[in-house]
Amino acid sequence: MSTEDPRAAGLAALAGLIADRTRAACLLALLDGRAWTAGELARHAGVAASTLSEHLGKLVAGGLLAEERQGRHRYVRLADARVAQLVEDLAAQVSPTAVRQAPRTLRAASAGAALARGRTCYDHLAGRLGTVLTDALTERGLLRQDTGFALTDAGVEWFAAAGIPLDLTGRRPPARACLDWTERRPHLAGAAGAALCRHALGAGWCARIGSSRAVTVTPSGERAFSDLLGVSSSALR
Repeated sequence: MSTEDPRAAGLAALAGLIADRTRAACLLALLDGRAWTAGELARHAGVAASTLSEHLGKLVAGGLLAEERQGRHRYVRLADARVAQLVEDLAAQVSPTAVRQAPRTLRAASAGAALARGRTCYDHLAGRLGTVLTDALTERGLLRQDTGFALTDAGVEWFAAAGIPLDLTGRRPPARACLDWTERRPHLAGAAGAALCRHALGAGWCARIGSSRAVTVTPSGERAFSDLLGVSSSALR
């Protein structure tokens, strides 16, 4: 009689979905939280549209991607925040040596540096920007990290005073640690992380750089983060 864990087959199938370079490239690109067309992803991954379509079909069937159609266009996005967490957590396990290989072009070097400075990780802020803000929240007693990530009562009040809508009624945890793959330490995710990112982009504190996941802090953002969290401008650049 077999004593194999009944989840083994499902886990193997999930690992197989991710264990392909093209599919992995698509999942990482979709960490920007937006919907991409199949053509955009094909160009990003450097494969033919027909090849990419086959890969997307597998990811959708496996529950990792959600598909939408508008007219002739097919859009895909990560299925939910749990998938984003899985992809980011796996990416954080990649050897730092592999991640830090010398870029082949100046453009690639600039793009990599921009991502390391600040980026979106699905729906929250990551990179040095994400960890700097996480540290500032922690130092001011708004976030606790000693017993796992937890938003304090003062933290909830801070979000309200800063005019950042914070929805704590859903199933999502108020705060969650997400291991940053460039900084190698956690940044803030969960409902609070998503609220801060959404407000920062909506209020013009941060702006996306082109069509990538990279974001930059604007002058108004530097003032806001300094006033609200005491973060110096130099730490955000």
